[in-house]
Amino acid sequence: MTYENILYEVADGVATITLNRPEKYNAFSAKMLHETNDAFRQIARDAAVRAVIITGAGKAFCSGQDLGDTESVEKGFMEHVRSKYNPLILAMRSLEKPIIAAINGVVAGAGAGVALACDVRIVSDKASFVFAAFVGIGLVPDTGIDYHLPRLVGQAKAFELMMLADGKNRVSPQQALALNLCTSVVEHDALMEQAHALAVKFATMPTRAIGLTKRLLNGTWDQTLAETLDMEAQLQHGASHTQDALEGIPAFNEKREPKFTGQ
Repeated sequence: MTYENILYEVADGVATITLNRPEKYNAFSAKMLHETNDAFRQIARDAAVRAVIITGAGKAFCSGQDLGDTESVEKGFMEHVRSKYNPLILAMRSLEKPIIAAINGVVAGAGAGVALACDVRIVSDKASFVFAAFVGIGLVPDTGIDYHLPRLVGQAKAFELMMLADGKNRVSPQQALALNLCTSVVEHDALMEQAHALAVKFATMPTRAIGLTKRLLNGTWDQTLAETLDMEAQLQHGASHTQDALEGIPAFNEKREPKFTGQ
């Protein structure tokens, strides 16, 4: 499909999604959500894509839901969240390819949920996080924030951020790093270069092993140790039969660099 609200490009095995409504601080309209969902479906199907970057155009990563978008709110919040946001977050977490959030500016509301659903977050020194955008207008957090945030910072800190980290009390890049909300903080002008370098590194690694590792990590929150050990054994069996493992193990024994194809 033709995208009007996002930019989508593939280079060096990396798909880059740029949320592209800078005049609205990349707030999600129904159309932009539809396009972003479609982009992730395309990425899942495309074997040439082995890593993903998501970022924003202009001064913001994403300011959350566009509350002025009639198409988004006319169906009611429950239907909108279930039909648009929930599929996006589930698609991101189930995608067996690494996703990097290149956070270029403010991230708030549902934008924070999308950022937390990524596997890695690299943050510009000009970025900031707003987690109290929902309660500030009488709503509750959605887009999986209630699931991901306490797993990163603990339940008590997550509650504090969701209540108090509003537009006047934003989480700074250095605070985000200290709270384990991001992997690194970089100079703003170097953000995309750093994100692309990491994505290219991921794209040269064994994609199937990365995807299966992501599946394991997703499962650990709902499993016992015994169940996790059994899942590890099952997925290890599957991984050992991939083309990348059949290349990687001999390369290790022969003391040479492996050439992974993502198969």
